[in-house]
Amino acid sequence: MLVTTTPQVEGKRIVKYIGLVSGETIIGANFFRDIFAGIRDIVGGRSGSYEKVLREAKETAIYEMQQYAASLGANAVVGVDLDYETVGSGGSMLMVTASGTAVIIE
Repeated sequence: MLVTTTPQVEGKRIVKYIGLVSGETIIGANFFRDIFAGIRDIVGGRSGSYEKVLREAKETAIYEMQQYAASLGANAVVGVDLDYETVGSGGSMLMVTASGTAVIIE
């Protein structure tokens, strides 16, 4: 399934707009990963463990959005937007939402 942040697909014609679709995921942060990320923040550098968790959350949200679109008969999702939020006590969890418009393209 084609997924794009643009409102249309170059060289393709949207023949039907099906509607809004979304996928969400919430992932908890690991306590030890938090400690090591905090140390890395103090001494500088990137937090590879957090980047990996963020990437996994994004991929899961997009996958769920694609599955929902496919269940409605779509073959593409256009205008995709990704939102990131921390939730839970002390922001201990990461929520990623992917949303877009399910369409049929030819």
